[in-house]
Amino acid sequence: MEPRTCSESVELEEISRHPCYNEEAHRYFARMHLPVAPACNIQCRYCNRKFDCVNESRPGVVSEVLTPEQAGRKVKGVAAQLLQLSVVGIAGPGDPLANADKTFDAFNRVKESLPDVSLCLSTNGLTLLRHVDTIVEIGIRHVTITINAIDPDIGSRIYAWVYDEGIRYEGRVGAELLISRQLAGLKALSERGILCKVNSVLIPGINDSHLLEVSKTVKLYGATLHNVTPLIVAPGSQFEIEGQRAPCPKELHALQESCAGEGMKVMRHCRQCRADAIGLLGQDRSADFTWDNIEQAQPLNNEAREQFQASLDEKIRQRMFRTKNKDVSTMQDNQSIRVAVASRGAGKINLHFGHAQEFMIYESDGNAVKFLGIRKVQAYCHGRADCNGDKEETLREICSILKDCGILLCSGIGDSPRKLLHRSGVLPLVRKGDIETLILESVKYNNYFQNTTISKG
Repeated sequence: MEPRTCSESVELEEISRHPCYNEEAHRYFARMHLPVAPACNIQCRYCNRKFDCVNESRPGVVSEVLTPEQAGRKVKGVAAQLLQLSVVGIAGPGDPLANADKTFDAFNRVKESLPDVSLCLSTNGLTLLRHVDTIVEIGIRHVTITINAIDPDIGSRIYAWVYDEGIRYEGRVGAELLISRQLAGLKALSERGILCKVNSVLIPGINDSHLLEVSKTVKLYGATLHNVTPLIVAPGSQFEIEGQRAPCPKELHALQESCAGEGMKVMRHCRQCRADAIGLLGQDRSADFTWDNIEQAQPLNNEAREQFQASLDEKIRQRMFRTKNKDVSTMQDNQSIRVAVASRGAGKINLHFGHAQEFMIYESDGNAVKFLGIRKVQAYCHGRADCNGDKEETLREICSILKDCGILLCSGIGDSPRKLLHRSGVLPLVRKGDIETLILESVKYNNYFQNTTISKG
């Protein structure tokens, strides 16, 4: 193996605790999004921003918009209690750079109170080029740009309008302006050493056959990571009115594999977080941190935070040491099985089937484990007497989403879902512990059982 270059070593260090840029880190390190940016300068046909909303989990939705001063106070209160907090980002609910003064004011306050956290910015890129110097000066090291198309004709079907310096641009003209600004901003940031992730929303029938070209292009412009996410058709959006469908897991996985095949590093563990999310990816704890909670929090102890995070670094190193010799390229397709996992985080199977709002999807032949991505579901039961209303309909939907998985691993499961999963061809197993270890054991058991059954004929 060739030694890493200086730039590669710096990049690895900068993503070591970033749960979005580092798939291993997302098991242990937490992020916090500050909802200080309500205004937006473009209108995507899939988007409908909502403020004061607790019932939806998607970008553009928040329970409360904060002032920069409130954001600074809240960060300190959260960090004092959530010791694994390693990243503070601003992602909306509008576009942070359409609210540049508030965004940079909030970042400066975070920097003063938590100098050890990574600062992260998400933007549509329309005005990015104007703010590159400020981004560098403040010390924002991670920027995400949402680029859904590089062809203006395709972009015109995604963006209703673009608003810049008092002028509203529609159709192909607006899309062309936005795309040119996005690519110029990406290039400028990458040349300044900023790590850039590109998000792209997969929209069937519009940009599904185009996103591979997007991936190739953004790589040339300096993007280090491409995150292709499934379309979420927001209630009240133009796409909902038009009846635009969301992609199925098979379509998303196929496109991610195509992008990875071109040499682009692909993110597969995105949760499409709210703009006020707090906690581990897939475990939003924003409701836990009320203003009463913040005011009553113990004083921030940066030394304790660093010691705790150093222990998490060691856990990641140990995990990587255990798995470094397991080569997924040698996985035998004829023996590989897809496995769905219910997890609260920390690399463990530790969640009851009925409480899962997502499943982590892996593939294994019993010798190696490959992470494929995340599938969102509606939780089968929230612990109330009436649970989800029509539980049977919810259960059938979950079975449909997981029908290509041979095994499901969770910490517990009721009789009804167990039976229906069995009938759907999914073997539910109750297990608790390390995800990769139990996947390997379960797949080996399944393959042995299948081979034994066949030999007995």
